[in-house]
Amino acid sequence: MVQGRCECGKVRFEAPSVRETVTVCHCSQCRRTSGHLWASTHAPFKELSFFESEGLEWYASSSFAKRGFCKFCGSSLFYRMNDEEGIGIAAGCLESPTGLRIGKHIFVSGKGDYYAIGDDAPQIETF
Repeated sequence: MVQGRCECGKVRFEAPSVRETVTVCHCSQCRRTSGHLWASTHAPFKELSFFESEGLEWYASSSFAKRGFCKFCGSSLFYRMNDEEGIGIAAGCLESPTGLRIGKHIFVSGKGDYYAIGDDAPQIETF
């Protein structure tokens, strides 16, 4: 079982398992909403169970996706395509040890100019 939460604890959840890899997105929207870059794993949405969801809010960040965050502490937690059965879960909100590893970087053409990508995972210019 994998557990995660926001900083203040007003969103707490678990899932039986998550994808073993993390996708790192460098697009400008992910950088703005997360404060740096968005690193997430993935799970079927129907397998998420919430212990606490008082803080969970959804922001329609585009016509095709929404982002879940805690309205109390501001933690960026989820990314979900409107027509997808799965959900992206912020790797940083999961309890350690996660056993996760970076699988790929996406939208590297939009990465910030203040950092370098320092691993050998595949780098995809867009998606």
